[in-house]
Amino acid sequence: MKDFQTIGIITKQNINENLATLKKLTKYLKRKKKEILFDTNSSPLITRKKGLTRHQILQKSNMVIILGGDGTLLKTASYIKKDVPVLVINLGRLGFLTEVSPDELEKGLDKIFNNKFKIDSRTLLRVTVYRNDKKIKTFLALNEAAINQGAFARLIELKTHTDDELITNYIADGLIFSTPTGSTAHSLSAGGPIVHPILPAMIITPICPYRLSTRPIVLPNDKTVTVEITTERHQKYHIGLTVDGQETFPLKFGDKIKVRKSSRNLLLIKLHEKYYKILREKLHWGQ
Repeated sequence: MKDFQTIGIITKQNINENLATLKKLTKYLKRKKKEILFDTNSSPLITRKKGLTRHQILQKSNMVIILGGDGTLLKTASYIKKDVPVLVINLGRLGFLTEVSPDELEKGLDKIFNNKFKIDSRTLLRVTVYRNDKKIKTFLALNEAAINQGAFARLIELKTHTDDELITNYIADGLIFSTPTGSTAHSLSAGGPIVHPILPAMIITPICPYRLSTRPIVLPNDKTVTVEITTERHQKYHIGLTVDGQETFPLKFGDKIKVRKSSRNLLLIKLHEKYYKILREKLHWGQ
């Protein structure tokens, strides 16, 4: 039996557009005598206080409720430090990773507080950038990390190894490293496979490769993949790393990017077994 006594609330940026849902959630949790921790977006609307950061919410809560969409969850995932279950109430558009709608809020929470739910552990990628053999930046990715060139449609060369073995020297517009969770995101748009989220896998998907024989590949996620930027570019031709579509980092000739499974996981609260239903609805299969 899970004792969810301290509930953290993390919301999308413009939560004032969904103030009624926030108030409904707050009223419900108070009725259940839960301690509520509000983030910096929601607290001024309810308590007139400053509120806590995402990092503080995740550290101090034993359950977190996100009011938003997939983007809000992706922003939150990078702050994960400990195993705290997360429930996402969909206020966004696509909602691949969300669990309940605002109309289902009370019914869904009743199930959770009566211990009628499952925990879905999702893999995170640890993405580290090295420059001149020195670690300069590390990211966590729930969906993917992509190496590409901003506005310029020019090929770049990316020498890619797994552990001590050469995979290939990719010549492409870029390269996407995806978790199974992210297989239905950027990787799918670039022609990558759909991989069930519980599989222990890492997907490498080239973006518009020069050779048509260069295809996406699925690796076991106990491997460390290293990519070296082997194309030198003038300053105006930017090569960059984009993580979950939320963070960007400029890359230089000779940089090495190491991608591996993180020791941390994102724990999603699941109330229904609806993975294939989501694929049918969101991707319009059979229509």
